[in-house]
Amino acid sequence: MPSRTLPYPLFDADNHLYETREALTKYLPKQYDGAIEYVDVRGRTKIAIRGQISEYIPNPTFDVVARPGAMEEYFRVGNPDGKTRREIFGEPMRAIPAFREPGPRLELLDDLGIQRSLMFPTLASLIEERMKDDPELIHAVIHALNEWLHETWGFVHKDRIFTVPVITLPFVDKAIDELNWVVERGARAILVRPAPVPGPGGVTRSFALPEFDPFWKRVQELGVLVTFHSSDSGYSNYANDWEGGTREFLPFKPNAFRQVAEWRPVEDAVASMICHGMLSRFPALKVAVIEQGASWVEPVLGRLADVYKKMPHEFQEDPVEVFKRHIHISPFWEEDMAALGDLIGIERVLFGSDYPHPEGLADPVSYVDFLGKLDETDKAKVMGGNLARLMAP
Repeated sequence: MPSRTLPYPLFDADNHLYETREALTKYLPKQYDGAIEYVDVRGRTKIAIRGQISEYIPNPTFDVVARPGAMEEYFRVGNPDGKTRREIFGEPMRAIPAFREPGPRLELLDDLGIQRSLMFPTLASLIEERMKDDPELIHAVIHALNEWLHETWGFVHKDRIFTVPVITLPFVDKAIDELNWVVERGARAILVRPAPVPGPGGVTRSFALPEFDPFWKRVQELGVLVTFHSSDSGYSNYANDWEGGTREFLPFKPNAFRQVAEWRPVEDAVASMICHGMLSRFPALKVAVIEQGASWVEPVLGRLADVYKKMPHEFQEDPVEVFKRHIHISPFWEEDMAALGDLIGIERVLFGSDYPHPEGLADPVSYVDFLGKLDETDKAKVMGGNLARLMAP
């Protein structure tokens, strides 16, 4: 039974599944055999992308995982004792069927008191950055993952679990084909990496530039929700320029310098959507920023207002109003959500527990305890009503 029953339905914007070993390879065309492998390194299983071992996710099999909410104390009070990341995580656990399969997950959602949830893949976030010099391979691997997601979870399960397929954008025609493929199979939300899009010859560019308009036009026609979830956006390249190395993004190995600019990718992604005019050209797009907090929102709004004051001719409309029209935020539970509501409107704030990741909440219902001074009507909006409106067909 849930820790408590709230007087309104909960729609969690940030749940996760753990992929199996075959998730990226079962449907990968034969021509790409060996592009993704699981290898043994001194008794530990690692994932290798085209022969390059990645440490991005320490245990990519997810057979053993950190316990849900293991880092709650860390986010609540900090780390005054200087514990190691292993000490903060505590004792791990064996992955349970509810982390892998929709049927058991529904039972777990009942136990947690959650009526509906978006369900994001976990391993998917490492794909694009490690293949950015081979856009054809990116499209092939993403489609293979989406086929596995559809077979294993479905994109809509019992009208309660909404699995979020990935769309990659190097080739616009392929992106449109993939979008149509997932929507035809029931997808109601899509996941786009908050990062520049890799292209042939190593050239990258923003997904908000006019060359991508045919894709966004189709997204708008279909009415699906566009989510930007925390990922490897490639910004280690910039940190490496400062630190003199070639280190890959390692989310579970803290680095103070990199932490200071942790939310720069989503700042740039949102700024590009507005400054490059994408959200003005497609005013009906629905956008949700997931698992990237809200600390970046007020500074970005301030900078947009300042730039607009100085060069209004660069914008089709007020960029702050564009932000407030389109961008929905799922803040971290430890942030001031009432203040965020005052800033962008409470209708733009979404409950997201990050379950079952260690950074999230072991008891997702407890998210309501951090909504502060909000009245019951606004709490109902944050805890499920806002996302239900966005996901309405």
